[in-house]
Amino acid sequence: MKRKLITVLIITVCFLLQSTIMRKVAIGNITPNLLLIVTASFGFMRGTKSGMYIGLICGLFIDLFWGSLLGFHMLLFVIIGYFNGSFQRLFFDEDIKLPIGLIAVSELSYGIAVYFFGYMLQGDFSFGTHLFQVIIPELVYTILVTLVLYQIILHINKKLETEEQRSASKFV
Repeated sequence: MKRKLITVLIITVCFLLQSTIMRKVAIGNITPNLLLIVTASFGFMRGTKSGMYIGLICGLFIDLFWGSLLGFHMLLFVIIGYFNGSFQRLFFDEDIKLPIGLIAVSELSYGIAVYFFGYMLQGDFSFGTHLFQVIIPELVYTILVTLVLYQIILHINKKLETEEQRSASKFV
C-alpha cells in the first residue's frame, strides 16, 4: 500500500512540475517530458505490469489536462511502460546507460507518434521541421533531466524494496 501511495505521489509531483515550473524554464517552448521519465523508469525497475499501470495514469493526466483526444496519450504511455518493463531483467541499479537509452528511445518514439497521429494526419507534412524543432530538442532536454530525476526515482525505489524485504523477513 505504501508503495502505491508513494508512486501516486511521484506521478502527481512530476505532473505538477511539468505543468508549472517546467513551463517557466522551457527552452524555445520545449519542456522535458517528466511523466515519460516516470513511466519508463518504473517500467524497467518494476516490470511490464507496473510500467503499464503507471503509463495509464500518466497518459490519463496528459489526456485530461493537455490532450484533445481522450485515450491517445494513455495508449502511448501504456505501450511505453510495457516496452520498458520488458527490459527489467537487464536492469541493474548501477548502470545508467540502459535507462538513458530506453528513455531516449521512448521519447523519440513518443515524439514521432505524436507527430504522425497529431500533425501528419491533419495535413502537416513538415516532418523534418518538426523533428529538428520539437522532437530532438525535447529528446535532449528530457535526457538531461533524466540524469537527475532518474536518480531520485531509483533512490526511492531502493528504499521501498529494502523496506519491503525487511518486513517480509519478519513474517518468515
